Amino acid sequence: MPLSTQSQADDEQYVLVASLDHARNLSNILKAIAFKDHAIFSATPNGLKVTVEDSKCLQANAFIQAEIFQEFTIREDLVGFQVNLTVLLDCLNIFGGSTVPGVSTALRMCYKGYGYPLTLFLEEGGVVTVCKINTQEPEEPVDFEFCSTNVTNKVILQSESLKEPFSELDMTSEVLQITMSPSQPYFRLSTFGNSGNAHYDYPKDSDMMELFRCTKTQTNRYKMSLLKPSTKALALSCKVSVRTDSRGFLSLQYLVRNDDGQICFVEYYCCPDEEVE
Repeated sequence: MPLSTQSQADDEQYVLVASLDHARNLSNILKAIAFKDHAIFSATPNGLKVTVEDSKCLQANAFIQAEIFQEFTIREDLVGFQVNLTVLLDCLNIFGGSTVPGVSTALRMCYKGYGYPLTLFLEEGGVVTVCKINTQEPEEPVDFEFCSTNVTNKVILQSESLKEPFSELDMTSEVLQITMSPSQPYFRLSTFGNSGNAHYDYPKDSDMMELFRCTKTQTNRYKMSLLKPSTKALALSCKVSVRTDSRGFLSLQYLVRNDDGQICFVEYYCCPDEEVE
């Protein structure tokens, strides 16, 4: 096991130790939520949750289960800190993020507790680099109060069916309008840009539609600038769940399979720009 030469005594001073044979499995999922500099890390015995927010209108969470790590040791029920995500990603890719077969960067991430830096030990080809990143006290993430009991509409799609429309979305449109309905058009994406209006419709019996559960017709608009970062998660994912609640809040859940075939989740919450009658 790479980087396991550190002594047991060293480990005991840390409240959190997480090791990965492939640092890319962490950096790839963090890139999917990297639209602001600062990220809030919350570690529990179940794993790691990383949260990034934009002006209380957008929130992204990456969930990395404890089983994904080769080692995941936590000495408190909850360990939380805030770090500069841009700096963290730069450190994780310090060896260039090599994709050469058989060559990978191993990671050991350690944290001593409040006031201490986040320490990364990165090893590739016998060379070990140590990075220390300053941490801050974590801010309390916004509670979007998005609970499953208030979900009115939900569809699960294979990501491929959304990748092309999202890559072709008219970015001159200030909003993306999402219509979900038990009757036609069922699931529709609409833009209103300089070149005119465009609609993408998904029949409920489409091969790409894995689940269609809509109880009422809802049309909501979301700022394109807020949704744009979520395309990073879409590009990595194999499935996406689109949900709206009774207030028109949007939840996008992405199922991401890493290089080792393990599953992680990325979730975006976005508040509606305006409701369309």
